[in-house]
Amino acid sequence: MSPTEQKPATALAPLTAAWLILVALTLLSLGLGKWFHGAAWLPVVVAAIVWAKGMLIAQRFIEAELAHPFIRRVVKGFVAFAPLALVLIAFFGREFARWATL
Repeated sequence: MSPTEQKPATALAPLTAAWLILVALTLLSLGLGKWFHGAAWLPVVVAAIVWAKGMLIAQRFIEAELAHPFIRRVVKGFVAFAPLALVLIAFFGREFARWATL
């Protein structure tokens, strides 16, 4: 193994910090949903939180940066697609439902 090759992380402190951030973001999204239910801007904020959580999981737990470039792009694409889909469904849900009916 060459000295420039990356290895998986073995320290628990970064994983614990990432887990605590994930818990905080989850509690934040729950609080926002309760306090600002029905606000027009809420789906965008929730999608941003979903994106941040997905990127954190991909970087810290899945370690996507160590994967083959194709796999890394697929993971980042999925992490970007899910929040985008949430926003599109929130704002254009009826149109998507009409397109999906047989």
